[in-house]
Amino acid sequence: MKSLNALCGVIAAAILWLTVPLLAAIQLVPVVSGLSNPLFVGHAGDGTNRLFIVERGGVIKVLQPGASTPTVFLDIHTRVTTGGTEQGLLGLAFHPLYEQNGRFFVFYTQAGDGTIVIAEYHVTSNPDVASTVETPILTIPHPTNLNHNGGMLAFGPDNYLYIGVGDGGAGNDPPNNAQSLDELLGKVLRIDIDAPGVPYASPDTNPFVGMANARDEIFAYALRNPWRFSFDRGTGLIWLADVGQGQHEEVDTPLVSGGNYGWRIFEGNFCTNTDPSLCADRSPYIFPIIDYTHSGGRCSITGGYVYRGSEGALPDGTYVYGDYCSGEIFGWDGAPQSPLLDTTMNISSFGEDESGEIYVVNLGGTVSRIASAGPQCTYSINPTQASYTRTGGTGSVAVTAPAGCNWSAVSNAPTWLTITSGSSGSGNGTVVYSVGPYGGPPKKRTGTLTIAGQTFTVNQTK
Repeated sequence: MKSLNALCGVIAAAILWLTVPLLAAIQLVPVVSGLSNPLFVGHAGDGTNRLFIVERGGVIKVLQPGASTPTVFLDIHTRVTTGGTEQGLLGLAFHPLYEQNGRFFVFYTQAGDGTIVIAEYHVTSNPDVASTVETPILTIPHPTNLNHNGGMLAFGPDNYLYIGVGDGGAGNDPPNNAQSLDELLGKVLRIDIDAPGVPYASPDTNPFVGMANARDEIFAYALRNPWRFSFDRGTGLIWLADVGQGQHEEVDTPLVSGGNYGWRIFEGNFCTNTDPSLCADRSPYIFPIIDYTHSGGRCSITGGYVYRGSEGALPDGTYVYGDYCSGEIFGWDGAPQSPLLDTTMNISSFGEDESGEIYVVNLGGTVSRIASAGPQCTYSINPTQASYTRTGGTGSVAVTAPAGCNWSAVSNAPTWLTITSGSSGSGNGTVVYSVGPYGGPPKKRTGTLTIAGQTFTVNQTK
């Protein structure tokens, strides 16, 4: 374990060296409102640039690029219990090859007994509607308490599915689940959902595979309630926010294979005195890179993402996170914790779109995008649509924006409508695109580009 601590220290030092820019002021741009207890927002990684929003009651909604009203993608409310304030449909992750296989995975608490369920679903022939046929992947009994379920799902750069599971609830983890390697509660799990012939397998590289009295699925342990974690798309490192008990909130990175992150012995950097004799020797444990106290109305951390977007909302490499109770949004770049914005929101989650821009989820019913608070940026494009015959062709779109206002352009039909130049810019600019030849059976097809947040539509007929 001492070698793990040394490794973490080296990597943490590298993080500090890489993320040195000063933080910038931000603003929130409204994206969608009128939601019912939203808990997560993310994307499918399929090139469509749609946002998928998880509602606690058991519904996933899909929001088209440039739209403000989502539609229902999946409704499984009859399978989900919301009896406790921390129960519900809690997590969503799309398979890395979702564009080809249509597979995605959800994390929910089961109606009737509160069992944690990780299940697989598939999209139908309609890309905006999923089938309600479920394939259970993993179930974890959670019979005693309603809280500390965890709820995060995310695929890592290794294409394995990582699962954040809470310690089972109550105070001070009475059964000591988090420290017990024969329990899945209080852990981050890592499983292979592409293993042939079985719902899942545990990778041979998991730290406790084949060990007596230990579960093969465990990747890291001794966590209280790992509600949200994320992978830095620039470095591949996991950033995990572990919700504290009465005094401390923490962020752990890197999350290493086999790491013991201290709970219930430590809360953040401090001994809980639940097992006081174990606090003297700190060497078996890995301590957080960020630890803040319950002052100023703060009480529950909501983990976020390392900013790697193209719009310049924040310096590249800034870790963004928040506090559910105070409504503050924080940025961390190696310096002491710094509030970026103070809101009145109950921040239930953060999320990313396909281009790396970060979104804020408010349990009260809204999703907003983080943007720079620099110039007041308004964007327009001309033209807004174009038509082509079956032979295809090329065209351009003019972007009008104030100086210093960054923008990007992405295709929502990348197999035949491609951007050849001008995929990003600042101020006025031009996007050049190409339309491929069309030989499909329908007489007409339609595709769109999202340019500076505006929608450009291409119609093509045979």
